[in-house]
Amino acid sequence: MKLNRRNLLQLTAVAPLMGQATSPNNRLRIGMIGTGARAQELLQALLVLPGNEIVAVTDAYRGRIERAIERTGGRAKSYPNHRELLDKAGVDAVTVATPDHLHKPIILDAIAAGKDVYCEKPMTYESAEGVAIIRAASQAKRILQVGSQGMSSPLQQKAKELIKSGKLGQITTIRAAYNRNTASGAWIYPIPPDASPQTVNWDMFLGPAPKMPFSLERFFRWRCYHDYSGGIATDLFVHLCTTIHYLMDAKMPTRVVAMGERYRWKNSRDVPDTLNAILEYPEGFVVNLSSTFNNESSPEEHLQILGTEGSLVLGGNLSFYPEHVVEDNRWIVESWPTALEQAYFRDQPKPAVKVVPGVEQYRQEGPDATVLHLGHFLDSVRTRRPYWEDAAAAHHAAACAHMINRSARERKLVEWDFQADDMHV
Repeated sequence: MKLNRRNLLQLTAVAPLMGQATSPNNRLRIGMIGTGARAQELLQALLVLPGNEIVAVTDAYRGRIERAIERTGGRAKSYPNHRELLDKAGVDAVTVATPDHLHKPIILDAIAAGKDVYCEKPMTYESAEGVAIIRAASQAKRILQVGSQGMSSPLQQKAKELIKSGKLGQITTIRAAYNRNTASGAWIYPIPPDASPQTVNWDMFLGPAPKMPFSLERFFRWRCYHDYSGGIATDLFVHLCTTIHYLMDAKMPTRVVAMGERYRWKNSRDVPDTLNAILEYPEGFVVNLSSTFNNESSPEEHLQILGTEGSLVLGGNLSFYPEHVVEDNRWIVESWPTALEQAYFRDQPKPAVKVVPGVEQYRQEGPDATVLHLGHFLDSVRTRRPYWEDAAAAHHAAACAHMINRSARERKLVEWDFQADDMHV
């Protein structure tokens, strides 16, 4: 995420529309639980949004806490763990950007402490956790928003508008992919040289996960391990499922089947580096999801929505491609007896080129989607009106990822129980 002077000026222009114009004495006090790489991006977005102040931070690695405090100009205070932050920091709301396996206990602790929560995706580590989180947020009347920020972008909102207008016709197929071809793309991140048992709180990181000997690889590359993450499905596919549910007004697929394996990145990980899934929705369409860490083809075209009248391609930009359909049975009819062929063409109009409008392209300008998404969260905290990606929407997007992982792991089709709001067991 890059925030330049032009973006800041544009942000200033749209801030009143996001409900962010507030007086200094009405500032929301934010605590950040987890200050890793993604959390630092959230921090920088919060710094340019008016009406809030980051007052508290906590993390299991000392170096990330130091960088977060530095970015706040030294104003934020550090806490040894999230419970002390919730008890003592006097915050109104918290961001949760920790490994996936820690999301549920931290979210529930924050809700019990009367705080509103912005949690990075996926909301859950296991599908069944979603129902408990939804119930807790509802009973406590807390705002809970999850950070698949793409659906706050003007491009996705334009795509939803085009779909609802009927411009694409009947949509029966959606194809989406996230491909990478680097070590960093496969989550083999560099490890800080000062990382050690003295600077890393290993027990804090493990939480409810299985006890393991101290490991810097597991700590800094946790997405590579099932003990803390769902891999490709929960890190990447969850974004795609969030977008698809938002654009299509869909809730959950009825059935999911998936395959995945470690083909290239076999060391220091136990989650697949390649994963493919098919999701069938009761609304009348099927989704193909694909990801590999062994090739980076067409990185800008990761979502294709295919309709009878046109297609949308959503990546760095949004493009609409009209269908050029011509019904021509000449080659079939020419195999008939001559008399029947002649009779057919007397009764049928000759094939003609259908004139349709050309390609339409849309580009996003202005603030980054993360800034917009966090702006919606701050607005919800003030107005008490939840934004679209609430606990229920986040539960369903994450549950798609959990269904995919279960199907790939158990090598079987997995179905959704709409009444229980969970997978069939």
